[in-house]
Formats: sequence, structure tokens, C-alpha cells
Amino acid sequence: MKLLRMGTEGSEKPCVLDADGKARDVSSVVKDFGPQTLEGVADTLKGLDLAEFPLYEGDQRIGTPISQPKNIYCVGLNYTDHAKESGLPVPEEPILFNKSASTFCGPNAPLYYADHMTKLDWEVELGIVIGKTAFGVAPEDALDYVAGVTVVNDVSERSWQIDRGGQWMKGKSFPNFCPTGPWLVTLDELEVQNLDMWLDVNGERMQTGTTSTMIFDVKTIVSYMSSFMKLEEGDLICTGTPPGVGMGMNPPKYLKVGDTVELGIENLGSQKQTVESL
Repeated sequence: MKLLRMGTEGSEKPCVLDADGKARDVSSVVKDFGPQTLEGVADTLKGLDLAEFPLYEGDQRIGTPISQPKNIYCVGLNYTDHAKESGLPVPEEPILFNKSASTFCGPNAPLYYADHMTKLDWEVELGIVIGKTAFGVAPEDALDYVAGVTVVNDVSERSWQIDRGGQWMKGKSFPNFCPTGPWLVTLDELEVQNLDMWLDVNGERMQTGTTSTMIFDVKTIVSYMSSFMKLEEGDLICTGTPPGVGMGMNPPKYLKVGDTVELGIENLGSQKQTVESL
């Protein structure tokens, strides 16, 4: 299933795309998609005749595919070529860090450029959404704890991340640094480790990749993280980016006010953002 939330910000309705790609309002059977509502939602919706649900006819804004998560986690350097372009060794274990939950925004929300930014960068990533509490989960069972996957732009301010010392979180946590969506797609709809990825800046292709080249795959990431922490329903995990980020170019290339970023993942839909002065 392809789940999405549509409507004005803060008043989105849970919807499911039907076979014709039209959004059906399922709010009569599901309150929302997100923390406290994701567990069991696939079972609730499975087998229902979507034609019996009304077409969504409200505000056509596509919101985040889940409501506000409590936690946003990230896996760094999870593609060999990206580690190489970053000048860093390929990790032997997943590199974990956080993004502030306040970065979470819809797939087409603007990217903000503040006066003290100098190296605003892009990263197309596969996002994992946890469907139920996962703690001490074995790799062979890990996918049972995944509600679905989505598209994420792990936006980064490299000068804060690299040049200012400390942990990467400071370069990853500005408002709107985590556009997410448009859809949350359940794993029965796709081969999660065989999805093409792409990202364009001002119409020019910057990133081309595939989830088949992830160093640590989805089940490994979920299992590994659950050995250190309790993953909760609705948590979002950004799983790393393929090569082609601005920081890795020679010379480096970064976003400026007025630039547009478009990105997508096969079977998961696409996003578009414009950089705006804050």
C-alpha cells in the first residue's frame, strides 16, 4: 500500500492511493498514520475495497506521510562511493547520529537559507519508518518491525557539520532539514534493496544510485540499532546517501537562494523543494 496524508498543515487526512493513483480518504477506519497509530494499520487496511472509500477532495497539499515522529535517526556513510567522495574510510559498523525532530517537514516544503549558512547540501535517502517497538530484534525478524519506507532529503549544512567541531547533529538539525514523503510504502509493494535513487539541482542530475549498494541493508540497520536502543512506533531512520553530494564535487557545489532540488526513489514517489531566504 501507498499511504499518504493530505490537507492543510496540522489537519491532514490519512489516505491510500488506489490502483489508479487516486487518493482515497480512509479516515473513517484509521485515525492517522504515525506514533500510536501505525501498529496494525496495514492489517486494518488490508483486504478493504478502496473503491468504497471516498476520493479525497480537500486541500491538495501532500503532507508528511506520517505525523510527527518522536525520533529521527541517521546512518552515515552507508554507500561505499559516498564514503570515498567524503574522504573517509568505509565503516565496519553503522555510523549512527540524530537529526532533531523539528527538521521533519513535508516533501515539498521550502529549504531555508539563513545568513550564517555557507555550505547547504543535499542527500537523497531511503527512510525507514518503524511500525512497532523494536528492541533486541534479530536480523531475520527485523523487517516485521518496519511499517514502510519513504523518500527523505537529509539536508545538511556542511560548515556546521564539518568545520565547527563536535557531533554531526548540529549540521543536520535546522528547521526543514528533513523533507519526507510523499508516500509511506509497505514492504509488500517493492524490493526494498533494489530501488533506483536520483536527485537533481536546477534540473541537473547530481545523484544517481540504488539501494542495492547500501553497505548495511534495512534489516541489518533495524536489528543493529535495536541492540543499543528501543526503536519506537513512528521513528524515522534515514539510511544514508549515494555519491553525488555537493561536498564531494571538485570544486564543491552548494545550494543558494532560489535553487530547486528534485529527488525521488523508484516506487516511492518524488519531492521538490526551493531554497528560500529565512
